[in-house]
Amino acid sequence: MTSVTMTVNGKARSGEVEGRTLLSSFLRDQLHLTGTHVGCDTSQCGACVVHVDGEAVKACTVLAADADGAEVTTIEGMANADGSLSVIQAAFQEHHGLQCGFCTPGMVMSAAALLKDNPKPSEHEIREYLEGNICRCTGYHNIVKAILAASGQQVAPPMAAE
Repeated sequence: MTSVTMTVNGKARSGEVEGRTLLSSFLRDQLHLTGTHVGCDTSQCGACVVHVDGEAVKACTVLAADADGAEVTTIEGMANADGSLSVIQAAFQEHHGLQCGFCTPGMVMSAAALLKDNPKPSEHEIREYLEGNICRCTGYHNIVKAILAASGQQVAPPMAAE
């Protein structure tokens, strides 16, 4: 067993892990932060995206031991200090950027990383950035609109088919 300590959502957290323990498992099973979803365990779906030292990573591809000493942000850490939804979370809610919700935490975390690096992305840039995130419900249209809205850009009104 290996001892790990990291700052998760602004709080120092520690635990004992086997060398093969994934960051996603550590977050979910030991820290009980179940907003980080595991959909595939093969880095294909993006449901487990978290931020490690400010960079978006798929937590199912990072060993917990490799995150020792890191600053980790999960979906639980995305809300404002007063507990209200962040701009991105509110945009997902307002623009119906979720349906079943399984992919939503990873989408929100990916969107936050994109907007940090590119504050005004085009629709094409958003779709390209989200290629590593799979959503089986929405067809991505409203997710893209939510990210555009979160970036402060004008969003077309929804069409009946969306």
